[in-house]
Amino acid sequence: MIKPKKSLGQNFLIDKNIIKKIVLLANYKNYNNLEIGPGTGNLSEEIIRINKPKKLIVIEKDSRLCELLAKNFGNRIKIYNKDIINFDLEKIINKNTIIFGNLPYNISTQVLIKLIKFKHWPPKFKKVVFMFQKEVADRILAEPNTKDYGRLSVISKWRFNITKSINISKNCFYPKPKVQSTVLIFEPKENKKSKIKNIENLEKITNIFFTGKRKMINKAFNKLFGKDGNFLKKIKLSPSLRPSQVTEEQYYKITEFFEKRDIN
Repeated sequence: MIKPKKSLGQNFLIDKNIIKKIVLLANYKNYNNLEIGPGTGNLSEEIIRINKPKKLIVIEKDSRLCELLAKNFGNRIKIYNKDIINFDLEKIINKNTIIFGNLPYNISTQVLIKLIKFKHWPPKFKKVVFMFQKEVADRILAEPNTKDYGRLSVISKWRFNITKSINISKNCFYPKPKVQSTVLIFEPKENKKSKIKNIENLEKITNIFFTGKRKMINKAFNKLFGKDGNFLKKIKLSPSLRPSQVTEEQYYKITEFFEKRDIN
């Protein structure tokens, strides 16, 4: 067996029951499937067996593993020996694609943000099944007025309906990580109601607000809009609220106001 590289955050999923459960979360026959970080191909094998995809594309940074996958799967899969962070993922995704990923913990949020920033929305992919460190999953799912609520919650929910699926023990991996994992399901929203033109503005707004997470939001508003209190009145927010008390929808409204002001 190929020795996992610590530098790449490799923890191979080896529990067959869990692997089967993950594939069954997006069991669409004859769809295109894409897997990020296939490792030794344990999940890939089950995807082929259960989903019988039109095409299975895998993206793997480790050239040793790419050689192993090519040897074991032959022409059953299309392999890209690429770093997912720098790879143009949107370019290779076809209509009705399901995306799977047992993501290295150190790049998991970067990969998620990469999907959120797709230029064309709704995207061609239908569903995403990603595994995260449990603490990161908790932050993605967090609701307002909770300790885990923050930028990641707001930005993720702008693009996706998100469902928590399976908590996975560290005993299901080789080598065994120090943390538990959670599988989340992401389904793209059409975002017909949202008038945000550029996600980078939502990133900017949430960064300014949550940098001072314990401060009242009037300080963030002053930084963005000066001393003009009309913005607070328009979106019916009290200046004494904390960032964690502002809902996702209110952050989207703030971003829309910011973009209109930026144009005018």
